[in-house]
Parts: sequence; structure tokens; C-alpha cells
Amino acid sequence: MMRRIAVLGLALLALVACAKTEDPGYQGWVEADLIFVSPDEAGRVDALPVREGDVVEKGAPLFSVDPDLQQADVEMAKASVTNSTQAYERAQTLLKTSAGTQKTLEDAEASMRTAQARLASAQTRLARRKMASPVSGSVQQIYYRPGEVAPAGRPVVSLLPPGNIKMRFFVPETMLPRVALGEAVTIHCDGCKSVIAAKVTFISRSSEFTPPVIYSLDERSKLVFLIEARTETPGELRVGQPVDVRFEEPRK
Repeated sequence: MMRRIAVLGLALLALVACAKTEDPGYQGWVEADLIFVSPDEAGRVDALPVREGDVVEKGAPLFSVDPDLQQADVEMAKASVTNSTQAYERAQTLLKTSAGTQKTLEDAEASMRTAQARLASAQTRLARRKMASPVSGSVQQIYYRPGEVAPAGRPVVSLLPPGNIKMRFFVPETMLPRVALGEAVTIHCDGCKSVIAAKVTFISRSSEFTPPVIYSLDERSKLVFLIEARTETPGELRVGQPVDVRFEEPRK
């Protein structure tokens, strides 16, 4: 009798193990929040020391655009500062000899301050012709090459910091109350050497209909909610890659 109970117990454990193994989880895909780096003003790209796929550190040079017009503005601003400073010094001298007035000195000082501010602005515009990486990450795409004119505000390079990779998947409405921010999930994908641990970081507040790219195993669940999860080890994941997301405890 005891032997029979032991056999039944082993059989039940095997069934439970099979059920967990066969649990397909929820189909999803890998997305990323890219960082787009663009020039403040239009210009011709004249240097591009990076290539797609390169890994760059924060502060590393990405590209530069021709600085000719900005350099000319700096020289003009420097000349204006020189002239206004000389005028201010003359006004000081005249005031000491009673040949000038306090108002003349104040006006000269105001002109000098304005010229100094314009010089600082011109120097900033010139410095921003060379763009450095705002984050550490990999170069995903290059949109303009040396010799091409990049419009103001249009990205020349896009970057992907490792922490900006995320998994997106949908869960049926009936399961939503059992999903919590920070909950642990595992990511399974073809070609991945091991299971990737992640945590739920976003739960949509609005529902939508099952998107056509997701083949739900339960056609009765037409309303679904978007969930996002992030991992601290995204090395094997690629943008657009299909994945299976599973919770630590199977959801029914």
C-alpha cells in the first residue's frame, strides 16, 4: 500500500513538473528607449569617429559639424568686448577728471556687460558644434555621414544604454489584479544561453484589443493590458527579438 502511494506521489510530481515546463508564458518582444543625439543648429557633418555597433563611454566624441559661422560670430563678439571695454575705461577716466558723467559710465558698463554675454553665447554655440556622448552605450544607427548637411534638431546618431532595453508583453484582463510592479519574471528566448531574470516596471492603466502580432493561447481574452519588464543583464537581448515572459508562479 505504501509503495502504491509513493508511486502515485511521484506521478503527481511529474505531472506538476510537466505543467510548469510546458507553461509557455506570455509572448512579447524586446524594445528599447533610444537616445537621439542631434546638433543644436544646422551644419555639415565634418567628423564622425564612431561606427554602428561601437560601444562608447559617456563624454566620448560622437560627431562634429562645420564651425565656420560660429567661429566668425566668436571673433566678432571678441572685437565687440574689446571695444566696449575700452569705452568703459575711457568713461572711468573722464569721470575722475570731471570731464564725464556718471550716466556715461553706467551706459558704457552696460554695453560692456552685454558684449561679454554675447561672447559667452557665441563660444557656447561654437563648443556645441562638437557633440559628445551624453550616456554610455552602443551606437545603434548613424543617420548622416561626413559631407551631409544635418538639420537642426535632427539626430545624427542614436545610442542605446543597456538600461534602456525593455520587454513588452500583454496579459489578459482577468490576470491584471495578480500582477504587481517589481514582480519577478523570467525571460526566455531562442538562442539565449540561459534564462534572464527581470522585473515588472510598468503596467498600463488602459486596455486594448489583442494586437494581431500576438497569438494568444486563450482566444476568449480579447481585452489585454500592456506590461513592461526590465533586466539588469540585457547582454543577449536584441531589439525586436521575440521572447516568452513567465512569472515565477504560473498564472491561470
